[in-house]
Amino acid sequence: MSNKTLIIGAGGVGNVVAFKCAMNHKSFGEITLASRTLSKCEAIANNILKKINIKINTAQIDADVVEDMVVLFNALKPDIVINVALPYQDLTIMDACIACGIDYLDTANYEHPDTAKFEYKEQWARDREFKEANIMALLGSGFDPGVTNLFCAYAQKHYFDEIHTIDILDCNDGDHGYPFATNFNPEINLREVSANGRYWQNGEWIETKPMEIMQVWDYPEVGEKDSYLLYHEEMESLVKHIKGLKRIRFFMTFGESYLTHMRCLENVGMLGIKEVEHKGQKIVPMEFLATLLPDPASLGKRTKGKTNIGIYAKGIKDGEEKTVYIYQVSDHQKCYKEVLSQGVSYTTGVPAMIGAKLMLEKKWQGKGVFNIEEFDPDPFMEELNQQGLSWKIREN
Repeated sequence: MSNKTLIIGAGGVGNVVAFKCAMNHKSFGEITLASRTLSKCEAIANNILKKINIKINTAQIDADVVEDMVVLFNALKPDIVINVALPYQDLTIMDACIACGIDYLDTANYEHPDTAKFEYKEQWARDREFKEANIMALLGSGFDPGVTNLFCAYAQKHYFDEIHTIDILDCNDGDHGYPFATNFNPEINLREVSANGRYWQNGEWIETKPMEIMQVWDYPEVGEKDSYLLYHEEMESLVKHIKGLKRIRFFMTFGESYLTHMRCLENVGMLGIKEVEHKGQKIVPMEFLATLLPDPASLGKRTKGKTNIGIYAKGIKDGEEKTVYIYQVSDHQKCYKEVLSQGVSYTTGVPAMIGAKLMLEKKWQGKGVFNIEEFDPDPFMEELNQQGLSWKIREN
């Protein structure tokens, strides 16, 4: 029998996932795209039909309400739910999957709506419930987290006896022409980059001030870029699964214009996540700011340049010191030509599709809650080369 696939979320990443699932429809079968805003789903479905002549279904759903999702899940009976909604909604979607006995996949870990904090704890805590429901949850099947985790697992499997240090390096050299905009959900993006940094060293987490640590990295096909240390969720799971690890850090590039705008917005309180009163109405400054900024899903046509995301690992192989750099370069305009989205959405959406494909094809199987690096990296790495995210490796 043909599979049934439900995608929740119709933003930039949801658009890519829907396109790529449709392009691999033999694996995904009957595809439904659902979101709070039905018109967004319908627009994506129309674009897919026009561009590749594949029909997908659409539905309206409030991903904050478990009961509503249970009704939809029972009506559609999908084999898998691909969650590319907001990270605030991870837990409710997971709970609906538990209630209905459906496999689950997401690209980013749970974020607390009222606290600028993201962690796997509450998702990992659902492991027993997923086991009892005889289903699988795959967490973090985006790029970072996601592909970067698999790069680490691939390096561990094929190139090292022990990995001692890992630097995850995320460069977006795209230019969208706006003075200030974010490449994915503004709330999530700005909360992430304005928070304190953190890295793991010798068994403990070390906290830094926002943008306190910077290094210049020469990114292949892009060039030298200022790269700032942030906390990023994949480190939380990688410290559990990489043998011999002594330090792991995450760096992301930012241009001076972006940083200047962000500092100004933070200084005047526009990055606040607590309600304030304005002319008798309660508003959240960050949410209001998000309404003023360009919709990330609209940036694709005007964004030019490249992304380069990878991992630089040092360790030991056969008693000798070794370094490995695995990275992937995407071109924003090439991504837009294929699926009508810019490179940041593309590099997140394609791995979500690949993870779901491996689950549906039973190449990755399990009962419970898993992070992506717990599975054999080889089939995923092969799919990356076939699905538009070919990668390169340098070793010495």
